[in-house]
Amino acid sequence: MAVDTILLAVGAGDAERIDRLGEVAVDIAGPAGATVVLGHVFTRDEYDDTLDKLEFDRTAEEVSPDDVAGRHATIRDLTKMLDEAGVDYKIRGAVGKHGTSIVDLATGVGADQIIVGGRQRSPTGKAVFGSTAQEVMLSAPCPVTFVRSDD
Repeated sequence: MAVDTILLAVGAGDAERIDRLGEVAVDIAGPAGATVVLGHVFTRDEYDDTLDKLEFDRTAEEVSPDDVAGRHATIRDLTKMLDEAGVDYKIRGAVGKHGTSIVDLATGVGADQIIVGGRQRSPTGKAVFGSTAQEVMLSAPCPVTFVRSDD
């Protein structure tokens, strides 16, 4: 099976693992010549907070989740990594429940692979993924790569 499109899903909790997520995306997409779709998913509250923090003028312009995602620091860091590696990418934003929105983005862009991050668990919880990652793995239309934080 060819890998043409990879969805790299990021959210508010992924700031500490951006480097690792980017490395995995480059390692998979580079040799395959795949396009990485950088998908930033916001809850409604996260989206509204981000609009305020990034000082979007909601009255003067139409603001889409793609616009907000493109100006978010995590996406900007990832685009630098992908540019340096010569990997093609697109930016998509979504507002909604994290797991469901990631699966919807993957379906919408025709992803052949999804990359999601998560945190390291305690010894008893190592076999259990976070609720978002678990939902994506159980509902995704394609294979999912889970990237654990190094901490």
